[in-house]
Amino acid sequence: MARESNGIAQSSWKNLSTSLAANSADLPHLEGHRTLLADVLSRAESLTTQQAALTASKQEISLQLEKVMGEGRKLATFLRVGVKQHYGNRAEKLIEFGLRPLRARSKSDTAPAKPSPEPTAGKADSGKPTAAAAEAPAQASSGQ
Repeated sequence: MARESNGIAQSSWKNLSTSLAANSADLPHLEGHRTLLADVLSRAESLTTQQAALTASKQEISLQLEKVMGEGRKLATFLRVGVKQHYGNRAEKLIEFGLRPLRARSKSDTAPAKPSPEPTAGKADSGKPTAAAAEAPAQASSGQ
């Protein structure tokens, strides 16, 4: 069986405590435990209220943090651009600031990998001779 939510449990406890108080004459042996339940219910309601306040506070703090982080990102970007402008975008000094200097590509990076092989004349992709290739030897032997 699934556990009930805190709100449902507190509502159920409140109804139980009220019913027990109304019928205390019939159930005197449960009076001590009913008062304990009433105390627990009071503490649970207090903690739920505190939790709701903290949740609201947490949301407000999260919004403030997001705003501050946005300001920080903008400032950091501005400062990085300023450092690059001062030293130049190719200076090795940029590494000290956590920036990558612009470097020329090496010759091996700019060269093409491997040229693709040229298809041989007279053969199709399947490796079988084409009709034109078959006619070429016949024409060569007839002397045309």
